[in-house]
Amino acid sequence: MKKLKYPTDFLNKIICGDAVEVMKQIPDGSVDLIVTSPPYNLKNSTGNGMKDGRGGKWANAALQNGYTHHDDCMPHDEYVKWQRDCLAQMLRIIPEEGAIFYNHKWRVQDGLLQDRQDIVSGFPVRQIIIWKRKGGLNFNAGYFLPTYEVIYLIAKSKFKLADKANAQGDVWEFTQEMGNDHPAAFPVTLINRIISSTNAKMILDPFMGSGTTAISAINYNRNYIGIDLSPEYCKMAERRIELRKKQVKLLIEV
Repeated sequence: MKKLKYPTDFLNKIICGDAVEVMKQIPDGSVDLIVTSPPYNLKNSTGNGMKDGRGGKWANAALQNGYTHHDDCMPHDEYVKWQRDCLAQMLRIIPEEGAIFYNHKWRVQDGLLQDRQDIVSGFPVRQIIIWKRKGGLNFNAGYFLPTYEVIYLIAKSKFKLADKANAQGDVWEFTQEMGNDHPAAFPVTLINRIISSTNAKMILDPFMGSGTTAISAINYNRNYIGIDLSPEYCKMAERRIELRKKQVKLLIEV
């Protein structure tokens, strides 16, 4: 990819490219906060995973069409190495006051719990936050309805929450994002909770998807950097960001 200049080519922009390679061009300690949810490698699954089929985004508990430019089916060891490389870059580019909110999903594969310790071990995990989706459908009579995901708060030594934010508990509940064409969209209310709980001025999401982290940053008048491999999702994010900017401008004018 072409050489990018920081901050001109990064500030409040969506960059279409490989997360690791783009982050390598960001100077040490330049980003206050990282909020992200990587692909979960769901097709490499003994369960439903991301099967092919027809219908909506989700059918019979399987994500139908997957991501546009990532098949989400890496050998497990390769996937772990990729995610550890991502986290190493994230840790490098946050300052001593910085933090990473790294969302992932626990699952059982062949009778063994994948709790993502093979990914996050050795990184300064300070806390685990559980967030629960309200509602949902379960087509598999062998399982209770899966409703939760896990956020690892990976923080450097001087990171502190915003004033009074520590009164929040570590189990959160939000309604899943429904009106979004991205196959695995975050609820904006979840990202709002994270960003409003920090004093971060510059926020990065290296797996930006449909732009939810950027929209939340705009909600709180923060700067953002978005990275995504998919040109389709980058365009989707840019459309949603422009719409949100117009909405915010109208609210200010009123």
